[in-house]
Amino acid sequence: MRILCFLLLFFLLVSCHKDDMFKKQASDFLEDKIMADAQWALTQEPETITSFQSERSEGGIHDFYSEGDYWWPNPDNPDGPYIRNDGETNPDNFVAHRLSMIRFSKIVGYLASAYILTQDESYVEHAFKHIKAWFVDSSTYMNPNLLYAQAIKGVASGRGIGIIDTIHLMEVAQGIYRMQNASCVNEEDLSKIKQWFNDYIHWLTTHPYGVSEINAKNNHGTCWVMQVASFAKLTDNSEVVNLCRERYKKILLPDQMAENGSFPLEINRTKPYGYSLFNLDAMVTICQILSTPENNLWEDATSTGLNIRKGIDFMYPYIKDKNQWPYEKDVMYWEEWPIAQPALIFSAIYYKNQAQFDLWKSLSHTIVNQEVDRNCPIRNPLIWI
Repeated sequence: MRILCFLLLFFLLVSCHKDDMFKKQASDFLEDKIMADAQWALTQEPETITSFQSERSEGGIHDFYSEGDYWWPNPDNPDGPYIRNDGETNPDNFVAHRLSMIRFSKIVGYLASAYILTQDESYVEHAFKHIKAWFVDSSTYMNPNLLYAQAIKGVASGRGIGIIDTIHLMEVAQGIYRMQNASCVNEEDLSKIKQWFNDYIHWLTTHPYGVSEINAKNNHGTCWVMQVASFAKLTDNSEVVNLCRERYKKILLPDQMAENGSFPLEINRTKPYGYSLFNLDAMVTICQILSTPENNLWEDATSTGLNIRKGIDFMYPYIKDKNQWPYEKDVMYWEEWPIAQPALIFSAIYYKNQAQFDLWKSLSHTIVNQEVDRNCPIRNPLIWI
């Protein structure tokens, strides 16, 4: 019995050491980029949605507004309702609020990452200057709902499908989570910020738009769980954390993954490669956020044997060489993918997979394309690991 206990302890220690080794390698690899990004972020002043307005929005100055990406003027009725061209982004639609939120996400993620590396609270102070502008300051804050997201001219003033736009608040929430114990953080401000996220969670779980999105059967349902899990983690909302965990185990995994690990609902789109990457990133990120020793989603499997490792193993060869992709090419942005997908780094660390880690290192860590940026909510893995 003593020998068995010793062997178990030995293997546990070896496993933990290898886990730490991958984390240290990732930190070392990213350090120069993190510090350069953080220096840029320190020069930036807050800019929220109140800086941009669209005459087509039915909301007020504090309401987030965006327009559906794949909706275009009808050539047979140019002044009438827009029509849909799936996968083809209309460059004339209003996306200024989304771009502002992406900028905000980058700034907080960069500064939080630099704080983790250096423990220098000047990064925290500047990050909270931006965070307060978005969630606390009366003149610049954003309302905690998405009533007017992904509107369609002549069709809808907003849609539940627009909830996917706030995946770019995930790294804001995680950045706050990692910085909240710094001595410079004002407790009253922090309480108001967390209340903003609590209010948004309430809207996401009760409003018809939120209810429709949680029940979406493709990446939209996945992204609802992913972002709400990150917000609930910040606010210590165990009830919603458990809801997200159960959705992953009982709905997302069995209903979206095929036996070979692919996602048929994404493959059937006009951008099957990009959407498959996106949904895998979201699924893996859910595992990263919600896994605990008692509820380890990395090891969870359905009764038919589906698990997240199957999804990773399915996409890995096509991330390594997308020319081997056996399905149709994406109608747009085929050349821009893949990048350093977060699914690779998170799974490499958990499964201690050197090949996945090396592939992640070899891919681009700088996003230059707006469409890729829109579909990449995890840009700062250090704040998650």
